[in-house]
Amino acid sequence: MTSTNTQIISYSPSSSSKSTHQFTYEVLLSFRGEDTRHGFTDHLYEALISCGIRTFRDDEELERGGVIASDLLKAIEESKIFVIIFSENYAAARWCLDELVKISECGATEGRLILPIFYHVDPAHVRKQSGSYEKAFVDHEKEADEEKREKIQKWRSALAKVGNLAGYDLQKYQERKQLKRYF
Repeated sequence: MTSTNTQIISYSPSSSSKSTHQFTYEVLLSFRGEDTRHGFTDHLYEALISCGIRTFRDDEELERGGVIASDLLKAIEESKIFVIIFSENYAAARWCLDELVKISECGATEGRLILPIFYHVDPAHVRKQSGSYEKAFVDHEKEADEEKREKIQKWRSALAKVGNLAGYDLQKYQERKQLKRYF
């Protein structure tokens, strides 16, 4: 699960950066709402906010009545760190996959970090689009025209790229934590 292309760093909002870009958000959370919004993502969001870290979460930051697509794309462009919470049904949501492609593009620029969190999903399922991710893509590919197939390929590439980054596998973390109780 390690990668030579990225590193996990300790981040402080006041720390200096090589980048001269001024970010509106220090962290952007990407997640499938129905899977994690009222549990893990809420707790993570509250922890970040309580530490004084300016964090974007779609249900908190988008203006009422605003166009979600353009507001979210703008938030991605104005964020420094992207925390992507991959969950069981993340790949079933086309919107999540479109968001991931944009994050993948922006995350390749200097001074940015993509940090995947694998929330009760095997990182290999994300990388290889197997398990629930394979099922989601079977559904996406039904009756897909040429334009949609091109978009699906971008989704697959973004999942493979981000799924290969060093991140946190919560399932393995919890298993290790349980094992430590016995020793």
